[in-house]
Amino acid sequence: MITYRVLARLLGYPDDALVASVPQMRRLLHADNLLAPAAREGLEPLFAVLESRDLLDLQAAYVGLFDRVRTLSLHLFEHVHGESRDRGRAMIDLVKLYERHGLDVTAKELPDYLPLFLEFLSILPSAQARGLLAEATHIIAAVNGRLAKRDSAYAGVFAALLALVGADGGCPADTDEPDTESPEAIDRAWEEAAIVFGVGSTPDMQTRDQGCDRAATMLARMNAKPASGAHRS
Repeated sequence: MITYRVLARLLGYPDDALVASVPQMRRLLHADNLLAPAAREGLEPLFAVLESRDLLDLQAAYVGLFDRVRTLSLHLFEHVHGESRDRGRAMIDLVKLYERHGLDVTAKELPDYLPLFLEFLSILPSAQARGLLAEATHIIAAVNGRLAKRDSAYAGVFAALLALVGADGGCPADTDEPDTESPEAIDRAWEEAAIVFGVGSTPDMQTRDQGCDRAATMLARMNAKPASGAHRS
C-alpha cells in the first residue's frame, strides 16, 4: 500500500530527493485513496514546508524535533522500554515478525524506527496492516499531540496515521511531556505495561481503546512465535 510508504518517507530525514518527490507523493496519495480527503489535506502544511524552506533549515528542524527530544522519538520502543534490556528483547521479536513476512531487515535504522515499521506495513494486507498500526495508536497520538503543541507540520503525518485506524487525536491530557529530559525521569513517566503486538491482531483492535488512562499504554514487548533461524543481520 503506497500510502504507508509515502508516510514513511515523509518521516524520514529530509534530503533533495524527498523535496523533489513532493508532487509525486501528492499524486500517489490521491490515487491510492486510502486516506480521506481531510487527512490528505492535513499533510499540505508539511508539503508546503518541504517545498518552500531551505534544505539545511529542514534538516536542522528535523533533528531538533526527532533526534533531540526524547518524547518525540520515532523509535517506538523508546516510549515504552526506554533504555532497559526489555527493549532489546522486543526488538528481536520485532525483527522475527518482519522476517516471517519476508522482510529482510538490512537498514541501518533500528527495527522499531517508525518509518521502517510503516514500510513493513505497506507489504501486508490492508486489514492486517491496520490492525498492527492500531496497536501503536497511543504512541502515535501522544507524539501527534506534542507536535501539534509545537505547531509542527509533522503533526499532519501522525494525524494521518491515526485516521488510518479510525482514531482521533487520543487523550489530550496525556500529551503533556515530563518536566525533565533526564533518561531516568522520562523512563518513569512514560514506561507502561506490555500489550500483545502481532498475534491475533484485528482491524478494530480493542487494545487501542484501553489506554486512555495514560498516553503511554502503547507498544511493548512483542509476543510473536519465534521463527526458526531468524536473526537480524
